[in-house]
Amino acid sequence: MVIMKLGDELLQPFLEVIDFLGREHSLRVVVEPHVYEQHIKGRSSYSYVYTYAASDKDRLAEYVDFLVCMGGDGVILHSSYLFKHSMPPVIAFNMGSMGFLTNHDFPNFKRDLLDVIYGGQKLDSCTLLSVDSINSMDEPGNSLGVMVTLRMRLACEIWRKGGSRPEQSVEVLNEMVIDRGSSAFLTNIECYEKGRFIARVQADGIMLATPTGSTAYSVAAGGSMVHPNVPAILLTPVCPHSLSFRPIILPDYAELELRIPDNARCSAWICFDGRSRQELGRGDSVKVRMSENPVPTINRTDLTSDWFDSLERCFRWSDRTVQKPLSPGGEAE
Repeated sequence: MVIMKLGDELLQPFLEVIDFLGREHSLRVVVEPHVYEQHIKGRSSYSYVYTYAASDKDRLAEYVDFLVCMGGDGVILHSSYLFKHSMPPVIAFNMGSMGFLTNHDFPNFKRDLLDVIYGGQKLDSCTLLSVDSINSMDEPGNSLGVMVTLRMRLACEIWRKGGSRPEQSVEVLNEMVIDRGSSAFLTNIECYEKGRFIARVQADGIMLATPTGSTAYSVAAGGSMVHPNVPAILLTPVCPHSLSFRPIILPDYAELELRIPDNARCSAWICFDGRSRQELGRGDSVKVRMSENPVPTINRTDLTSDWFDSLERCFRWSDRTVQKPLSPGGEAE
């Protein structure tokens, strides 16, 4: 499946990618319905391109072996929204404005896609038969493959006051945020972990973020940056009215509930990765835990180098003028 960011800016490279996959390597390519209607439908030269009906959206994982995302981080968030449960590996090309999660450069797209299809490096942790030993008596050895980061998602459930089951379930890649909306009052939110009261939030809002989302809204609100392979849930207050309410990092097995108390001055608003914004009334709550369905993203180099490269490229992390050495007399030159 190939996904590009909204608009026609990337149409030409998008067509190059699906032509490379479909015409040159005989793969069936899936595109989104609106893209198919606008650019593919009726063109016999793209007989290898398919789309899907709205009723089949929840079954995409049964047909898609890997995803190609073209654009910025928003395209990966969109792909996470499309695959609400299990998700195939994602290779993302940096063609947007920030691109913290998109580590691959488009000029090398053919080489990178061939690595995904046929394997690009030998992996020590792979237990499958290697290409060289399939027809030999050798023991199972290293196989050609690609490095993948399993990016944790949060499973969020909205519970309405008095309800016996969740009204809505959402999978979140970056963060879930509760804020005060247009109200003049601070939010009043009770936080529980496995039923135990842990904090009362009086702030502009609060967010629960994944390690992947730690470098998005969470870091802007003062949270720490966390490597995506660290199993954790980040609890970050947004402008808390307290000097002692600092961001904390919880283990991934934590099960959290954020509840609007009955005596709150106003309702609150919730959104998931910037989507599905809706109101939470008094007595409503949201329950959050680690999802069983991570987002596997294909690395350009390895699990750590890509992350540090993104920190330097996007945030200029640790960028500072180097101090001049001391002169023999003990003074700075």
